[in-house]
Amino acid sequence: MSAEPRDTPGRTEDVEDIEDIEVRDPVSAPDVDGVPRRATRRFPLFTRDTARPEGAGRAAPGDALAARQWPIIAVLGVVALGLLVTAFDQFRIGTVLIGVALLGGAVLRWLLPGVGMLAVRSRFTDIATYGVLGAAIVLLALMAQPDPWLEIPFLKDTLHFTVDS
Repeated sequence: MSAEPRDTPGRTEDVEDIEDIEVRDPVSAPDVDGVPRRATRRFPLFTRDTARPEGAGRAAPGDALAARQWPIIAVLGVVALGLLVTAFDQFRIGTVLIGVALLGGAVLRWLLPGVGMLAVRSRFTDIATYGVLGAAIVLLALMAQPDPWLEIPFLKDTLHFTVDS
């Protein structure tokens, strides 16, 4: 039976029309219109077509997709600015900008209900990942030699203890 639209919308199917439906795989069943649909959320054993990107449908409806992506664009813009500043021989300022961009991504993920493609995993995992990586990059940039902007005394003692024998 073909899946073409009927001339009379809303008509009830006859018993013989329903019996003519060919179900192609064990996880599909006919819907109200008689078209075979998947009855479960399990994926079929073999893929026969290309699936749409996962983030596209959840990020925004079709016409507003670009407008809902401003959080990831803002984070990537600050990261790009940090890389540009680093390329112009301002290593410390550029890497601090990169870390601040990740910390900003964590804050955006925490405060906003919809962040588009900035949401990769669960909210907690995204906040923890962006926060830890951003803080680590900022701290390493501030402690980088020569002339560090931040000195943590016990780290120097720990290093000397491990190097001295």
